[in-house]
Amino acid sequence: MLLHLKDEASFEKEVLEGDVLVDFFATWCGPCKMLAPELEELAEEHEDIKVVKIDVDELPRLASKFNIRAVPTLLVYRNGELKKTVSGYMDKDALVDLVKNA
Repeated sequence: MLLHLKDEASFEKEVLEGDVLVDFFATWCGPCKMLAPELEELAEEHEDIKVVKIDVDELPRLASKFNIRAVPTLLVYRNGELKKTVSGYMDKDALVDLVKNA
């Protein structure tokens, strides 16, 4: 499942259950554009992983809350608990490993 978060209020609800990969991105960011199709494939192929995309320009307070200083930044949640934070481009296989081993 791939979601594009449009408001801050739904963030906590979206990361509450299961494995969730949160992508803080910007539309003007080159590495973010490279990462987007990898995230789409991951969401299609792994129904057990929810991908939540957050545009830092649309939701700057949420980005600030998580101290996002670079994009893309990925947060891995498992059942509502933040397990890992990484920045930069990763291919689909590395993303799956990131979520499964967090």
